[in-house]
Amino acid sequence: QVQLVESGGGLVQAGGSLRLSCAASGFSGSIFSINAMGWYRQAPGKQREFVADITSRGFTNYANSVKGRFTISRDNAKNTVYLQMSSLKPEDTAVYYCNALYRMSTYWGQGTQVTVSS
Repeated sequence: QVQLVESGGGLVQAGGSLRLSCAASGFSGSIFSINAMGWYRQAPGKQREFVADITSRGFTNYANSVKGRFTISRDNAKNTVYLQMSSLKPEDTAVYYCNALYRMSTYWGQGTQVTVSS
């Protein structure tokens, strides 16, 4: 069973930075056997929305709202995906969820809270 363990959330002032981590386990082979990993977020009263993802081949995608501010990356040795968030805005406040697609099934992390103060 694939498990995703997130860390790095917290409270930060507008304009600051945070780095989220998502460590994957319970899969066979390397992290490249996971078709894609990414990040979604959900603010109170809103639906969960796509933030960024990276495929096993290294292709990345970003939501327009975070382009130029967020960067997704992968560390194969640690089986970990990162989301570097810079120039944070209050509207970035949400619960951030790690996501993985593996063997045609979707897996989710527990979520980590990111709060950006004015």
